Amino acid sequence: MCELGFILIYLYRFSWIGSISKAFLIRLSFIQIRARKSNIANNYTTSKNNVTFDLPHSLFNTYQLRLAIITFFLSFITQGQAQQLSFSKTHVEQGYSFKYQWLDHNKVGQAISFTLNQEGLFDRFRNFKTYQNSYAQKTIIRRIKREMQRNPIAGIQIFYRQQHDGFLIEVNGLDSDKVAKSYQTLARVESEVTQKYLQDNYYQAFTNHEQVNGIKVDHVSIANNSVADLKSLKPLILDHVSIQNIRKVTNYVLSFVQSIPYSTLESRITSSGAGFNPPLQVLWENQGDCDSKMTLTAALLRALMPRIDMTLIYIDGHAFIGIDIPGQANEVTIEHNDVKYLLAEPTGPALLPLGTLAPESELAINQGQYIAQDYHEVLSNEISKQ
Repeated sequence: MCELGFILIYLYRFSWIGSISKAFLIRLSFIQIRARKSNIANNYTTSKNNVTFDLPHSLFNTYQLRLAIITFFLSFITQGQAQQLSFSKTHVEQGYSFKYQWLDHNKVGQAISFTLNQEGLFDRFRNFKTYQNSYAQKTIIRRIKREMQRNPIAGIQIFYRQQHDGFLIEVNGLDSDKVAKSYQTLARVESEVTQKYLQDNYYQAFTNHEQVNGIKVDHVSIANNSVADLKSLKPLILDHVSIQNIRKVTNYVLSFVQSIPYSTLESRITSSGAGFNPPLQVLWENQGDCDSKMTLTAALLRALMPRIDMTLIYIDGHAFIGIDIPGQANEVTIEHNDVKYLLAEPTGPALLPLGTLAPESELAINQGQYIAQDYHEVLSNEISKQ
């Protein structure tokens, strides 16, 4: 029974079965406590090195059906876990050669080999760093000062004061209309400078479904800027599945990304991008959190299908993707900005095909506790023609 407990504790790490495993663990503990407290525990034999308890046949009969059901349940859910069979990377003249082998949703072995250049791996997002609010605010206020010095407003004085992780701008002048217009100008300049700073550093302002504001990674921008580096995978993937069957293409990509080992997502609002890996970094490290694996999936699908509409879905502690593909019976969809999206879970380790979500993800969708971000851009005409 203790061994079964360890199995359940291990499975509890996977969020999609966490609540069920927790329930079994509670029940299992209750069974163990009752066994220990039973007066049958008095029927034991001891030696110098061990203690053996003799549990009666009636106690076994009481729980054998329950244990059989749990065992069956465990064998069923473990069959649905993504399995990466092998991974390797080798330095070559053009960059690095990657080789992956994994089992897909039908337990069929898949393999893909490709080369990524060093520019894409190491230089593409060289400027992407963890967001530091104090540094960002100092940079923004310097740029506002520079802009206002280039375009001064006569008859007013502007004072800039640093306050903790923010800043305060005050305008003094004898003409109240000029002061008011100066504040309007400063508000516009601040908005433009802030937006440009965030854009240059692959971040964006974000409000979650509970109306909590913060700064998060701009996953759409990073996906878009990764497509060119991933387009060499297009003919390789289409050797396995036809582009005419969007479902098969999507499920192939999903099973590939799901098989990549998972790393825990930091808080999207408070982590300042810590732990996030751009798509090629996920491949390089062979691991990624749900935001990272969602972004890799979006970039791969964009490289394969440049014109398809997608949306990125954010719930508490998790992220997944929506694709403009007609849904079938019992598949999970949402409608966002007049487009109906079929949803998919790229994270793993559960091997969930297109249209199937983890229980907590589906619950969040049904309760409207999510934010959707459109991803409709086509990177360039060059990619569209491939």
